[in-house]
Amino acid sequence: MTKKRVAVLISGRGSNLQALMDAQQDVYEIVLVVSNVPGVAGLERARAAGIEAIALDHKPYGKNREAFERDLDALLIERRIELVALAGFMRVLTPYFVRAWAGRLINIHPSLLPKHPGVNTHARALEAGDAEHGCTVHLVVEEVDAGEIIGQAQTPILPGDTPETLANRVLELEHALYPRCLANFARTLAA
Repeated sequence: MTKKRVAVLISGRGSNLQALMDAQQDVYEIVLVVSNVPGVAGLERARAAGIEAIALDHKPYGKNREAFERDLDALLIERRIELVALAGFMRVLTPYFVRAWAGRLINIHPSLLPKHPGVNTHARALEAGDAEHGCTVHLVVEEVDAGEIIGQAQTPILPGDTPETLANRVLELEHALYPRCLANFARTLAA
């Protein structure tokens, strides 16, 4: 089977990117990492692994989100990307990009969707009195954090948990879950 060519989109340190790189299997190969924020540690992680890493700064585009995404889309097409994995990419994508990559665009989110879409998930889980929390890998659709669930992992919420302690435990779950889900998803695309 030919490995699926994967691009990972990031905005920061790239810890989930690192987990995906470390776990690369026979079904996918990360060939490109793009960050919308120049100079982040995730770009250096990619370069250290011999992966093409590009900063495509969103700021020069101002409020024209679609123009940024059209340039991003062109980069992906030029490099024959087959699957896009969002890993801490801190931008809500426009319908243009979501439609262009429909069925080939996945994300990892730090909650047990459909609970707590959006941001500040750890604090919200604590405030809600949830018994457990976790992470979800899902297809990206136009509605934020509403796509089909590909996989989930959970952890109990412990007495004395803070948003930070909970975030640390969930991040460990993400690092195990995302590579498995990406590999399984790549297999379904290859079938």
